[in-house]
Amino acid sequence: MPLVKKDGLPEKAKEIMKMLKYDFNCIYEEKDSIGKRYRRNDAIGTPFCVTIDHQSIVDDTVTLRYRDSMEQKRIKTGELLNIIDKEVNMKYLLQKLDE
Repeated sequence: MPLVKKDGLPEKAKEIMKMLKYDFNCIYEEKDSIGKRYRRNDAIGTPFCVTIDHQSIVDDTVTLRYRDSMEQKRIKTGELLNIIDKEVNMKYLLQKLDE
């Protein structure tokens, strides 16, 4: 989700979406304020929201927001795929159970 619909943020968000969409079920959203978008995604059960802001353009980082804890982490765009994969891939859950 781009923070705002200008300043190159939608383009950066679409670039990140393109990177993730082949591995995960993703949606792109830019309607309404970021708070309303978070709440809407919480309601439908989206486990993570990725927010692109002006800092994303500067240092190629994004904010990853966890639905259940509402924790937010600033991470490098290149780490996004691995972080989300470890959180949602059944393989990792089963490995934890097997320990």
